[in-house]
Amino acid sequence: MYIGIDLGTSGVKVVLADDSQTIVASHTASLKASYPQSGWAEQNADDWISATDAAMRALAAEHPALMGGVRGIGLSGQQHGATFVAEDHSALRPCMLWNDTRSHVQATKLDANPLFRERIGNIVFPGFTAPKVQWVRENEPDVFNRTTMVLLPKDFLRLWLTGEAVSDMSDASGTGWLNVAKRDWDDELLVETGLTRKNMPRLIEGSEASGEVRGELASKWGLSAGVVVAGGGGDNAASAVGQGIVAPGSAFVSLGTSGVLFAVNDAYKPNAASAVHTFCHALPDTWHQMGVILSAAGSMEWLSGVLGKPASELSNMAGALPTTPSAVQFLPYLSGERTPHNDASIRGAFIGLGVEHGPADMARAVMEGVAFAFRDNLEALRQAGTELDSVVAVGGGSRSETWLQIMAASLNLPVNVPADGDYGGAFGAARLGRLAATGEEITSIATPPPIVRTVEPDAAMAQTYGNAYARWKPLYGAVSSVTAQS
Repeated sequence: MYIGIDLGTSGVKVVLADDSQTIVASHTASLKASYPQSGWAEQNADDWISATDAAMRALAAEHPALMGGVRGIGLSGQQHGATFVAEDHSALRPCMLWNDTRSHVQATKLDANPLFRERIGNIVFPGFTAPKVQWVRENEPDVFNRTTMVLLPKDFLRLWLTGEAVSDMSDASGTGWLNVAKRDWDDELLVETGLTRKNMPRLIEGSEASGEVRGELASKWGLSAGVVVAGGGGDNAASAVGQGIVAPGSAFVSLGTSGVLFAVNDAYKPNAASAVHTFCHALPDTWHQMGVILSAAGSMEWLSGVLGKPASELSNMAGALPTTPSAVQFLPYLSGERTPHNDASIRGAFIGLGVEHGPADMARAVMEGVAFAFRDNLEALRQAGTELDSVVAVGGGSRSETWLQIMAASLNLPVNVPADGDYGGAFGAARLGRLAATGEEITSIATPPPIVRTVEPDAAMAQTYGNAYARWKPLYGAVSSVTAQS
């Protein structure tokens, strides 16, 4: 048996998987974030421990006999959070989360130092860990001076689980201190935020063992002695392992509240200028690139709230098999945009609305605007030398046949639809826990789920949607100029 623990923003999810990689049980314990000021987002690190303990105790109560057969545990976690840890391993202040942007001034200053983009292969985004540490250094010097370690959220959880201060390469890639090509902390970048290597956790690959579950916890949960805890991965990398997206050239597109185009590489291929995330994968000698859309299915959720109609109804109203793009265009920049613009101030827009248009036209425009934003991501990855033959569609938006047709035409790529199942971060973490415990071949364990069907791009649709994308693309500049003046 193997356990995966996924520490998200809204909850901790644990899954118990057997030797055939079937999820036997899962439990989730909820979490809450606080937003003390505009742009601030925090969470109490002790709540992660309480939630994980509650979920693990629920597993133990439901399957006490199976818990004794657990050999490995893997971790998946929300990225970029800054947890300031004291000498006694307690958290000195609430963790500053991935969506905390108060350190935008510090991020701009760090990004102006050419060493950062050269070494980390990415823009220093306000959400990264390094600028948050710099903000605390400047605004909360007492906390900074008492800090012995800075840990990412899942690695603080690991410290409690094992007593070991360890991080994996994929999660560390989002801190702003990792030399992503060399897969090691960069001493010069650490100094820029007042830290040294002694303030950092030890680095390992996600499929390697980081330590063993402490005896006290093992006894509480009915685990045998010596259960291995894997390095694990950041949430997107762990999800990719769960989906079997581990071979170079494989990719997934996630139509969740936010959107991700995730592609695996066997080499380091940065493209910071287009706001592409270039990170280490959670597996050895492998990297990945991500294009990130801040409002993907979230755009449809927003429209649903505005029109007072369920998103599923709007999707049905948009039409079954679109053959030509809508006359209405939509920019999905409701919360700013990451790739390729790195523009926190840009906002969304409908363009071309007339008295003849209604909810169905707006829904179609939202679907197409999100698809075109993913095409922007695809072009940014191509500029970095990554070519894709197909993508796997995941996330809530992938349940819409109309949206899948639009995505296939807009990307001009086959879109594969996997069988129903839970292939997310917790399952990927369980796979990493198994690899760390057994040393099995990665490709024999991190296999993709069955593909139930493939949505092929219709040649005529691909041409018309390609032309529509060419008309849509310049709209960012027009809206940006208006936003800048307002």
